[in-house]
Amino acid sequence: MRGWIAAAALFGFSAVVAAAFGAHGVRPEQSTGWQIAAYQQLAHAVVLLALALYGDSGRVLGPAPWLFAAGMLLFSGSIYALVLGGPRWLGPVTPLGGLCLMAGWASLLWLARAR
Repeated sequence: MRGWIAAAALFGFSAVVAAAFGAHGVRPEQSTGWQIAAYQQLAHAVVLLALALYGDSGRVLGPAPWLFAAGMLLFSGSIYALVLGGPRWLGPVTPLGGLCLMAGWASLLWLARAR
């Protein structure tokens, strides 16, 4: 589980850096999307940390940590890239990331049901 704790720390750290950059380094008309991406990344980094700590006691986590990690990369990452002038084909990647985040939450619901 130390790998997931490290991943959560990296996602959390980079979300704070992204939020700070978004407050000072992007155009005002782009700041809302950037801040949404940073917020979602930070919120799900905390969830990933909680899952890692929960799994540290030998509990099975299922696909939830993988789904949250993929969701943060796809959702927030595509928004960051688009704001910075990335290719337009990244636009459809954003909802795929959102679906991964939703699937992560659904897998937690499934995990709770199985207990």
